[in-house]
Amino acid sequence: QVQLVESGGGLVQAGGSLRLSCAGSGIGRRINAMGWYRQAPGKQRELVAVITSGGSTNYADSVKGRFIISRDNAKNTVYLQMNSLKPEDTAIYYCNVRNPSFNYWGQGTQVTVSS
Repeated sequence: QVQLVESGGGLVQAGGSLRLSCAGSGIGRRINAMGWYRQAPGKQRELVAVITSGGSTNYADSVKGRFIISRDNAKNTVYLQMNSLKPEDTAIYYCNVRNPSFNYWGQGTQVTVSS
């Protein structure tokens, strides 16, 4: 059974930092891309950052220069270091792992940034 366990969310003041982690288990196949998405109240889910198995990264324009995505392939774990957080970063953050034959989502972790 596939599980993606996210951790690291919480409440932080504007300008602060948080580090999200997502550990995958039970996947049993090669993961191509690992990423983070977020969904704020009343808005659609959007891509935050993604990293390929080769280490290539892509970021939403709104987080470039502030967030850093990384992964540990041996542990099937992806991280999101979030710095200089802003109130508009407040959302539920979801982990995603996929390859051409599967697409798995985590349960989400709440990030709240106070002004």
